[in-house]
Amino acid sequence: MRRMQQNLRTPGPTPLPEAVRDAQAQQMVDHRGAEFGEMLAEITAGLRQLIATDGEVLLLTGSGSGALEAAIVNTLSPGDRVLAVSIGSFGDRFAKIAGAFGAAVDRLDFEWGTAADPDALRERLAAGEPYRAVLVTHNETSTGVANRLRQLAAVVRDAPGEPLLLVDGISGLGAMPFEMDAWGVDLVVSASQKAWMASPGIAIAALGERAVAAGATARMPRFYWDFAEARQWASKGQTPWTPAITVLYGLCVGVQRLLAEGRERTWHRHAAIAAAVGAGMEALGLRLVAAPEDRSATVTAAWVPDGLEWAPFNAAMRARELVIAGGQGKWAGRILRFGHMGEVGIDEMIDALERMGVTLGEQGRSAHVEAAARAARDVFEGATAPAR
Repeated sequence: MRRMQQNLRTPGPTPLPEAVRDAQAQQMVDHRGAEFGEMLAEITAGLRQLIATDGEVLLLTGSGSGALEAAIVNTLSPGDRVLAVSIGSFGDRFAKIAGAFGAAVDRLDFEWGTAADPDALRERLAAGEPYRAVLVTHNETSTGVANRLRQLAAVVRDAPGEPLLLVDGISGLGAMPFEMDAWGVDLVVSASQKAWMASPGIAIAALGERAVAAGATARMPRFYWDFAEARQWASKGQTPWTPAITVLYGLCVGVQRLLAEGRERTWHRHAAIAAAVGAGMEALGLRLVAAPEDRSATVTAAWVPDGLEWAPFNAAMRARELVIAGGQGKWAGRILRFGHMGEVGIDEMIDALERMGVTLGEQGRSAHVEAAARAARDVFEGATAPAR
């Protein structure tokens, strides 16, 4: 396969820092040995700190969607009433997984491109019989929208029946503000290839006390994704099944780098980058999907201009070695999605905006490339300038 120097701007997998690539090139170790156990302990301790929880963190070999399935089957039983709050494609996926295993799923759908309304959630939870669990997506990469999770969690905590709060944090954790214990999140999942800066292959699940307790009565079928089995092996510094060792090497480095940067600085950097990308796209003449207060810090979505066909436009960008994502589901061909999570800085963002702008010009669209680069840099520098 031809190797290209790409500017990879998808919402995942994210580009790997050189230190992560070097780590993932290391030789294998015995996954039942002490060296592996020490690495597992270091990763999970770091994740607890970054997620802000005293609960257990489990590392499972699989994808983020596997982690979503694990969250469902380890806390629920067939017939349990579940409220799925959806603002896009991945919220829909969470709901489908719950339904596939026999949960009685009610949906609270919001218009794609908008965030969930805490008042609407409160009203739904107060009506009818109590729910066993509420499913929420922290950051919806299909639309470039971030939910106001802290407010949503407060609503769920006060709801009749004290439902569990199960959160898809796959594309937000590590890059956006998140306080698991303080906000009352019972279970959150993520995946190695997002803001954690490793290759795909490790699913992350953080469990609060109520999620652990729910596992004792949950009757949905599970084997590979059994948290009880994973917890038993984790206590010995191991995983129940053969893990993706090389991905864990990289994840260990990614976690170390985030700890060294500090949570608040990481969150601020991602927010500044997102604002810069949004300003640059608007300077190119693109219309952003989300309102400013709802925009994600890890992916920016914009409408494909009227009359511009996505497929040839995307092919032309890829010819310039710029790789971004298109829309999903009902928005396929209608939006573009520009990822900026993990080890991201303003220079590669401007490079991507310039390549996009040149391609727009080639497609017959008026795009002010220099203005876009200047707008992005000005916004970023303004957001990151030291306070006086």
